[in-house]
This record gives sequence, structure tokens and C-alpha cells, in this order.
Amino acid sequence: MISVSPENVTVTPNATMTGLAAPSRGSCELSSWHVVMPAGSTGPEHSVSREQVWTLTAGFLEVTCEGRTERVTAGQALVLPPDVPRRIHAAETFEAYVAMRADGVVTVPGEEGTRVLPWAR
Repeated sequence: MISVSPENVTVTPNATMTGLAAPSRGSCELSSWHVVMPAGSTGPEHSVSREQVWTLTAGFLEVTCEGRTERVTAGQALVLPPDVPRRIHAAETFEAYVAMRADGVVTVPGEEGTRVLPWAR
């Protein structure tokens, strides 16, 4: 059983991520987390080395990926392919659960190297 605790919460300028399953919390292969992104927020363009599945539970988001912008609403799932630049925008506040392999890293255009997702470790 994995319980939410304050040390598993990461707040960025664009969203709050609450880590759930991850290697540091008992999972061997997968990570999952809860995202809350307030209305008007837009995350940076980035790519992730692993496929991600986003399941929206409240609100809606707009995702730009592979040159297309799609709207994803509560009750829908979004599958984002690995290594493809994407940008997430919250036209209204949304909540989602995200799952991916635990070894995924992020690349941001114009930055050297990769970033780990602390809520997924």
C-alpha cells in the first residue's frame, strides 16, 4: 500500500505533482502520479524518453504534440509517445493521473542533458 505524504509532493510554477507508485515507494518498473494544473498555466515544451498515459479526472487540457493541438477532457485518456516534443496547457484547471516506466527522463529544447522527474523516482 502506498500512501500520499508531503515529501512526495512537488510544486512547480505550472503544476503540482503528487508521487504515487515509484521505485522509492516500492514499485519496480512503473511510476504513477497525480497532476493538478491551474487554469492558464502552460508547461514548457519538452519530451520524455518513455511513453506516458494521462487519465483526466477533472477539467480539460490542451496538448500540442507532433504539430497538432488536441483537447482532452475528464474521462478521457491521452497516450503520449516517447521522445516527441509536447506542451501541456490548462485552459481550465485540470487533474490527471499519469503512468510511465520509472526510468523516464525529460529533455528540454535548448538545455543540455536530461532531467529526472523527482515525483516518478
